[in-house]
Amino acid sequence: MPSAASDRFAFTCTATDGRARTGVITTPRGDIRTPAFMPVGTAGTVKGMKPADVRASGADIILGNTYHLMLRPGAERLARLGGLHAWMGWNRPILTDSGGYQVMSLGDLTTKSEEGVAFKSHLDGSRHMLSPERSMEIQAAIGSDIVMAFDECTPFPATHEVAQASMERSMRWAARSKESYRGPGVVFGIQQGSMFEDLREVSTRALIDIDFPGYAVGGLAVGEGQAEMFRVLDFAVPMLPADKPRYLMGVGKPDDIVGAVERGIDMFDCVLPTRSGRNGQAFTWNGPINIRNAKFAEDTTPLDPESPVAAWSKSYLHHLVRSGEMLGAMLMTEHNLWFYQQVTAGLRGAIAAGQLDEWANAFRTRYAN
Repeated sequence: MPSAASDRFAFTCTATDGRARTGVITTPRGDIRTPAFMPVGTAGTVKGMKPADVRASGADIILGNTYHLMLRPGAERLARLGGLHAWMGWNRPILTDSGGYQVMSLGDLTTKSEEGVAFKSHLDGSRHMLSPERSMEIQAAIGSDIVMAFDECTPFPATHEVAQASMERSMRWAARSKESYRGPGVVFGIQQGSMFEDLREVSTRALIDIDFPGYAVGGLAVGEGQAEMFRVLDFAVPMLPADKPRYLMGVGKPDDIVGAVERGIDMFDCVLPTRSGRNGQAFTWNGPINIRNAKFAEDTTPLDPESPVAAWSKSYLHHLVRSGEMLGAMLMTEHNLWFYQQVTAGLRGAIAAGQLDEWANAFRTRYAN
């Protein structure tokens, strides 16, 4: 049964340049400009940022984590409190992952079956079962606008046999996910198949038969390296419907995003800008820098004159980060999220102007220096 939001969810492509495209995803909670980068708000917060500041960075949508929210504060409590949007003070779209990646990364704490994944909480050792149906129930309680189908995290590297079995289970779980969902949002399917073109093709056909309003490319950014990721995207993305949004999960570095947009991806999420900010790394047009480096101790220039933290010098940021001051992590995070939004805004403008090759090549040349 389709959700109420499905009639109000749409993707409109407004311009193309090669395989890249720019457009708008329309949702009941507002439009999402694509290509779009989604800041990660794992536990109902983008670490170190107020929701208004996340929005001011240019973000149209954020990502929440089903696994962490189901454990704390709990799905049923979130439902009683009116859902994640109201609880955290973010009135724009939210996408939630299915929790599958997190529970399967727990290793010895999990038992996997066709039903789902039984696991022990990393917080208190309590036992839980996460199945396609339970994942959908939790994401409905959260109030997500875009819900990810429950899938199996294929190990990397994987043999063709292992990848096929994992992909086929994910497709069965995808069908169960869509069939059982009863929430306010829409469900995206996730293409799997590891590094194998034939398996990606089988996966895509299965997902199209189920008929999702959007599709993700899963099973990448798992250690394969940028060149191999791009090789897979070269054949995996064209398989997906051209009239639906395409989301590359867990990616990535700014140059990963540029290359993936060139291959037709519309949506991204990654913890890098926030995690790196907390650890003293800033992303800039001239490449990433480690603000802890002694050469910045007396550098009075800003990270970028257009950055929202331009009032503070590299010297001051160096001092804050080296001193372990909370403000250092906050300012570095704010800058990084702004930079990621500048990259996606630049990509949108270049595609609309038919100048993506020039923009991307100039970006790569400068970023690599």
